Amino acid sequence: MNDSRRETPGRPARTATRSRGRTPVVLAALIAIVCGPLAVAGTAAGTEPSKPTTTRTVAASLSPEDTTAWLDGLLPAALEREGITGAIVSVVSGGEIVTERGYGLATAGTATVEPVAVDVDRTLFRIGSVSKLMTATAVMQQVEAGVLDLDEPVQSYLDVTLPVAFETPITLRHLLTHTAGFEDQLAGLIASAPAEPKPLRDTVTIDPPEQIFEPGTTPSYSNYSNGLAAYVVECVTGTPFEQYATEHVLEASGMTDATYEQPLSPERRRDMSAGYRFAGSPEVPFEVVSPAPAGAISATAGDLANFMNAQLGHPSADGRTLLTPESLERMHAPALDEEHLGNLANGPRMTLGFFERDRNGHRILSHAGDLTAFHAQLEIYPDDDAGIFISLNSTGVNGDSSTAIRDAVTTGFADRYFPEERSAPRVEETAAAHAAALAGTYQLSRRGESTFVRLFYVLSSVEVAAEQDGVVTISAITDSAGTPLRFVEVEPWVWQEIDGQRRVAASTDGDTVTAVGFDPAFTMQPMPTERALVPTIAAGSLLILVITLLAWPLGALRRAETSRPVSSDRRDRALSWWTRGSVLALIAAAPFWSVVAQALISDGPAPSPVVIRIAQILTALAVLGCVPSVWRAVRAARGTETEPGTSDGRPRRRVATAVRVTGGVLTALAFVGLGFVAVVGGLLLPDLSY
Repeated sequence: MNDSRRETPGRPARTATRSRGRTPVVLAALIAIVCGPLAVAGTAAGTEPSKPTTTRTVAASLSPEDTTAWLDGLLPAALEREGITGAIVSVVSGGEIVTERGYGLATAGTATVEPVAVDVDRTLFRIGSVSKLMTATAVMQQVEAGVLDLDEPVQSYLDVTLPVAFETPITLRHLLTHTAGFEDQLAGLIASAPAEPKPLRDTVTIDPPEQIFEPGTTPSYSNYSNGLAAYVVECVTGTPFEQYATEHVLEASGMTDATYEQPLSPERRRDMSAGYRFAGSPEVPFEVVSPAPAGAISATAGDLANFMNAQLGHPSADGRTLLTPESLERMHAPALDEEHLGNLANGPRMTLGFFERDRNGHRILSHAGDLTAFHAQLEIYPDDDAGIFISLNSTGVNGDSSTAIRDAVTTGFADRYFPEERSAPRVEETAAAHAAALAGTYQLSRRGESTFVRLFYVLSSVEVAAEQDGVVTISAITDSAGTPLRFVEVEPWVWQEIDGQRRVAASTDGDTVTAVGFDPAFTMQPMPTERALVPTIAAGSLLILVITLLAWPLGALRRAETSRPVSSDRRDRALSWWTRGSVLALIAAAPFWSVVAQALISDGPAPSPVVIRIAQILTALAVLGCVPSVWRAVRAARGTETEPGTSDGRPRRRVATAVRVTGGVLTALAFVGLGFVAVVGGLLLPDLSY
């Protein structure tokens, strides 16, 4: 669950392209889910940019009649086009619920069961990582009460010792802004009912992720951080977090139907919408999220409408408020500045729980949430006292269907009711020079480092390209057709989408780029050279080994045709069989790694540790092929191997010798390359708690 579009608890976000495929292995799963629109329509790749432009329109009336007509005209056709089974939407303004709408089916039905339409007043939808806002609210309540301090080391509140790698202590401010420095953690985040979530204490203490960044320096989305923040609340209140949050956040804001239950009770299950991969597909089983505070809530459209109004400072129907105006203002303000983030602070930033955005000159606080089937987005306009929420119960026929619909609704809401009123920014004179400095290969800060999953992140590099006129494109940020959006520098080391509003900021050391912030909790860092070489070396090594594998039977056939016997050199035969065995081990490892990869890039259950360990053992045996292959290459180069079928051991003909030496060297290089990929990618790391 991330605040990008397609965010599964712990699963990396996905780019907003019109393809289900992924950029090397997992990039599609790495960039999208929890942030707000990762992609909006951009200029075509061939147009000549000058500078960002501004479109001025007249705001429509934010009234029940207009919003209802607008949503009814937009969503039914969009849901049908994208293969989404059902949706709920709520809009608030001025402390009132402007409209609540339900579309499509909560249960598609079967040959024997009638379909059930979405009942906007009763049907429960999952909200994924939007649940993190309730965690942040609970933390702020304890801050307001003077029990917690945002800048006190969290260790002082915990009843367990938190493993850390840096002297800088982790604070609640770091946890709520995704800057605590933890690596990404995937295993155990999602299970299917009837499984139950692990106790919160176990989730944050058993096999916690390693800390790979100094706290407060590097935005990197973390489900674990949210679970840890919730556990701090549990420790200081002496109440299980879900119980505390239900009483003091859900009920206090009027979310009377919302629940953390996993799995649901029979009573609530009757109102729960089913989930689907796309309209017409089998139901996706109810998912159990751990840590629960990071994405467990099921709720109605009215529940989220009441929560938005509570976050905007309005009391619930029974007169309760979540936070004082001062605490809300503190929660909604950017939480880290240039002292911590450097120039990244001039790009998209986190508040204490929300993703801050600027659209049409209006400040927006948002959070998205994605599970396998459910995809939600909440956005409030704190300065305009308005908000909109949407949840879908299907992923759709395209990989970005849920993204496309959520963007159409949220950006359409902004453009219709809060249109652009600003002048276009000017382009910096340093645009071309800084674009050239920005160009390169990057890795995401949200990644795993201490386990075998490192390779999957290494293969998910992001390419930044610079055009001669200073325009920059980023492979991970595309329009709905999959074309990278185009950015131009509008402030020193800050780029804005041409004819759009997405912003990207770079942190530098002199003129060297050290980090690029493209979303409040997502950062790119220059990829080390050895990692950038992994895809090329992996492809080249596998190609050579495939050719080698094919050459063996062909060589055997040639010997049979010419009646040449196998070499009489026993050492040569032993080395040859060792090499072949290593290739066979690699082939045997492939299906096991495929099972692991499928689990990582899809929403399937975690692979068995036995499968992972077998894959690692077979890979290690394959890597050991570098020993006999190098040995054979050296023997061939020295001329110590003899021509099969010659009793006197005289040297083979020059051409045959050259072919043998070249083949031996290439095979040796392929095995060495395989070892390089395994070591740099961490495939053989012993820890399986990814």
